[in-house]
Amino acid sequence: MTTDLALVRTDLLDDDTMLRYVGIYLLKKLDLEPADGGIAFPVVLPSELAPLDEALQHLAVEDLLEIDHKKGVWRITKAGLAYLATTIDEATDLVDEFDDDETEDVVAELRRRNLDLMRARFLWGWYDGELDDLVAFQEQRGVRPVERLWAFHLTSNAFWVELAKDFEGAVTHDADDDE
Repeated sequence: MTTDLALVRTDLLDDDTMLRYVGIYLLKKLDLEPADGGIAFPVVLPSELAPLDEALQHLAVEDLLEIDHKKGVWRITKAGLAYLATTIDEATDLVDEFDDDETEDVVAELRRRNLDLMRARFLWGWYDGELDDLVAFQEQRGVRPVERLWAFHLTSNAFWVELAKDFEGAVTHDADDDE
């Protein structure tokens, strides 16, 4: 089964794209206050957050994060805040435009515009809070077994496969129409 998931993720998004999406997720967590679900990520991550290290490093290379040496944590840069604002605008536009539409119609329109379906699906869930608690996300969708360590789930093939299920039928139906 692991091999199948690896093949599916390769079809859905490459490692660089996944890293970018995980980075978007982390920027939101860093920007929120702790009472709202925000997290301060230490520079040296505990083992339960270890899968996030590569994404945090990538954000730093892109000048979206920097190290707060006094506190020993990652901090969003001005460029990071601007990128986050642009991403929020993109997600807001998606939700505003397609909130009342059927999945097949949304998929068809996104494909017509040559937009990335996985990015749209990810941003939608990221923006509306569906992905804020990844353990609850798995439980609500009936995923078994539930990965209790959210960082491991976020960076796993299983997470991206689960997101893709939401437009799987629409993509298959759309492809059938093309024949």
